[in-house]
Amino acid sequence: MVQFQKGWLSMYAIINESGGQRRVVQGEEFLADLMQAGSAEVGKTVTFNEVLVVGTAGGDAKIGKPFVAGASVTCEVVEAVTMGPKLFVQYFQAKKGSRRRVGHRQRFTKLKVTSIKG
Repeated sequence: MVQFQKGWLSMYAIINESGGQRRVVQGEEFLADLMQAGSAEVGKTVTFNEVLVVGTAGGDAKIGKPFVAGASVTCEVVEAVTMGPKLFVQYFQAKKGSRRRVGHRQRFTKLKVTSIKG
């Protein structure tokens, strides 16, 4: 029996999520921008209707203008709030002796793709 890589010959979609494009594969987990101010219930389903491309790996793809008609991606909330990596921003003014270091951690919602229709 031949073992394939994760996502091989499965459906994928490119969705419009929070103003950006994201490629998702059925069964994978990904971090999306914080939903419902962190009060999303675990197990709740979220549907993305703005699907740009639907296809299979190594197969045909449907490309929308701008969205594929009737296509949708359904996800399940795995974690309502999860923290991203800590990023540091440093401010510096030359010849003034002014330095400041600020840290930031973005909050995300962790989603799992349950189905892709299209």
